[in-house]
Amino acid sequence: MYIVNDKVLTRSQLESLLDKIDHARIGLIGDLCLDMYWIADMKLSELSRETPHYPLPVVQERYAPGGAGNAANNIAALKPGQLLVIGLVGTDWRGDLLIRALKENGIDCTYVLQDDSIMTNTYIKPLRCGISDVVYEDPRLDFENRAPISEDCEKKVLAALDEAAKKLDVLCVSDQMKFGCITPKIRERLCELGRSGKVVIVDSRDHAADYCDVTVKPNEVESSRAFGSGEALELDELSVLAAQIYERNKKTTLMTLGDRGCFVVEDGNVVRCPACKVEPPIDFCGAGDTFLAGYGTLLAAGASAIEAAQVATLCSATTIKKIGTTGTATRQEVLDTWQLYLGQTV
Repeated sequence: MYIVNDKVLTRSQLESLLDKIDHARIGLIGDLCLDMYWIADMKLSELSRETPHYPLPVVQERYAPGGAGNAANNIAALKPGQLLVIGLVGTDWRGDLLIRALKENGIDCTYVLQDDSIMTNTYIKPLRCGISDVVYEDPRLDFENRAPISEDCEKKVLAALDEAAKKLDVLCVSDQMKFGCITPKIRERLCELGRSGKVVIVDSRDHAADYCDVTVKPNEVESSRAFGSGEALELDELSVLAAQIYERNKKTTLMTLGDRGCFVVEDGNVVRCPACKVEPPIDFCGAGDTFLAGYGTLLAAGASAIEAAQVATLCSATTIKKIGTTGTATRQEVLDTWQLYLGQTV
């Protein structure tokens, strides 16, 4: 039902593709979040005089963009010629911190809007350390919007999207939150951009089936839930489903398959690009964001869909070896990963 792409990129081909990123014009719209880690040293904790509790003495704080922010970080790490990020955060301290974190990574935040009617989606993990090497994670603290954004906010995001899209070759979409900035009206505008010829690549946890005339990039589970029976499918069945999604959207279709690589469907042909055989320990957190970033950036650089998917798998193979963090992949790290896993095969 599918063809396996066994043509491994040579180092010179990979270097040439990566060099072209200098001229890539890419944007990302989506649900920007802030991930925070509070490390408490319990050796310093003393029983409170006021309450019968031992407080958590926080000695270190780490933070990084999460959600669509992680995808933006991954694009930024590849250093495209232009990167514009479109999103909506609150006017709270978490929103200020998130924008600062994005700017520290060289991301243009002109179209990251702030509004006091929402809170910035933030996920705080308190981590307790002590005498031993054991690290205990307390329940996470979630700051998350529980209602749709206002009509005024929606209009501002639509205006930012329309203005930014004129400057871009490729637009990536990270549609993950139940009450995020990607509303039904904004999804329709993204579909209109796809119909007009703009390359739009959508990564959506729950709404992949709400898009048409764009490239969708669900993983195997999301594919079955959105377009199939919802049950776990074998590889051949997934290839049939990928072809059906292509027929539905009439656009290049992607389906990521974890350690089995991904399907790329063009002109009705289903091609599987294998993944690198990465040995444990590995951390899959953020691998989908990395794939989206790598694929979109290489496509904006002029690569074919198959070439872009091959480089995207190298990007993901790089980040899953970064344990305990949603890491990024630089161009040099992609070359190093190619050398480690594929260098002996060509």
